[in-house]
Amino acid sequence: MIESNHSACTSILIGKNATTDGSIIIGRNEDDKPNCAKHLAFHEEKDIPNNHFKSNLNKFEMDLPTHRYAYSSTPNWSDKKGVYEESGINQFGVAMSATETTYANDQVQSFDPFKKTGIIEEAMVTCILPYVKTAREAIARFAKIIKDHTAGESDGILFADPKEAWYFEIGTAHYWVAQRIPDDCYAVAANELAIQEIDFNDSDNFITAPGLQKFVEEHNLWPNNKPFNWRRIFGTHNLLDLTYNTARVWTGQRILSPSIKQEPSSFDIPFIQKADHPISITDAQRVLRDHYDGTKYDVANPVNKDTAVYRPISVDFTEESHLLQLKGKDWIHWLSLGITCQNVYVPFYPQGSVVPSFYRHGKDKYASNSAYWIYKEAQVLADRSWKDYGLQLYQARNATQQKLSQMRAEYDVKVDKEKDPAKKLDLINKANKDLAHTAVKDYQELIGKLITKQIKKSPLHFRRDPDL
Repeated sequence: MIESNHSACTSILIGKNATTDGSIIIGRNEDDKPNCAKHLAFHEEKDIPNNHFKSNLNKFEMDLPTHRYAYSSTPNWSDKKGVYEESGINQFGVAMSATETTYANDQVQSFDPFKKTGIIEEAMVTCILPYVKTAREAIARFAKIIKDHTAGESDGILFADPKEAWYFEIGTAHYWVAQRIPDDCYAVAANELAIQEIDFNDSDNFITAPGLQKFVEEHNLWPNNKPFNWRRIFGTHNLLDLTYNTARVWTGQRILSPSIKQEPSSFDIPFIQKADHPISITDAQRVLRDHYDGTKYDVANPVNKDTAVYRPISVDFTEESHLLQLKGKDWIHWLSLGITCQNVYVPFYPQGSVVPSFYRHGKDKYASNSAYWIYKEAQVLADRSWKDYGLQLYQARNATQQKLSQMRAEYDVKVDKEKDPAKKLDLINKANKDLAHTAVKDYQELIGKLITKQIKKSPLHFRRDPDL
């Protein structure tokens, strides 16, 4: 397996009939480093002669189409260690999130190992999203890339358009599967191959690599008389999965389907699940903010220090989190920078052309002009004494989140009424700027309050003689 800058993420996909408003939602926490600033980017539609991609991480490279569609993305602050655009929505309303890091077992890899020339996470959004018009077209493009160049690692990739959502998983250098999320269902994935039984006769809901069944049969990887179970054949089933992965799927389903009783350390938690109630964007945010809140596994509660044994969804090494929401021509690129449970999701218009200033700055060291680092500063101050400041941060976060959602709704009315394309783009850029600056300003105010409160917390504080 190629060693690369893997992100230990958690993903969610929700079908249109499972949401409160009929929208499709896909999203993911990008977890890797606690000090790597992410940026927001808007790429214009343009012709690029001699368009070629060459990885800075492995030997993967390929020619790209000379015409690139417009799209949003969330790249690393520098491409020296990989582009990692990670998420975005293009001008046709195709959404993509790449990737959910997964692990294929040693047996399947021994017969078809990953290649140094294969595509890896850092290249996927860049090489696919700007060149497709539907989610199925994205899957077909990805399939051709793997056929021509192979895969360099095991990953899960999220695709959606306003009609359907798909989850695509890579098991070896040449073999992969994709499953459509049923319209009335949702799925949560967490660093393990998640797709289960494959129906090779159902092309509406399953797409697979050519020769997949033959590969499994030739190498005696699964009995012919048993239903073809991708997770069992290609996935891992070890102690790390039980402490690091399965519990995150369990807690996501605990939130959305509380009537279903399951164990956090179980290999049998289903990939596809139905929610007890219609899922709102707030519910999806809650899943990606979860740290086993209200359970004996809550890592943020000191009372649970002996029982908090499972890796949570929300962690300190989340670089960014996104929820890509699609309904008709209405698209939202919700973006949260830093620790999800302590931060807001800003509802950006992906059709914008100007990135708000705070969202295009920041590196791997603190900078006061970077949204990423401003949010991080508030988090660090609250973390100094969560008992004293955690509630204040949550109250500020919730108030700002409500404010941002209201602002977006008000701008939606104005944008829908504007018929002139140039004026509409100007309005979208203004909306993105106002949304970004509102979030940053609120957190700057929070930082000021936290610093003021903590002035007397110095170990050098000494009670003075009142007569001095």
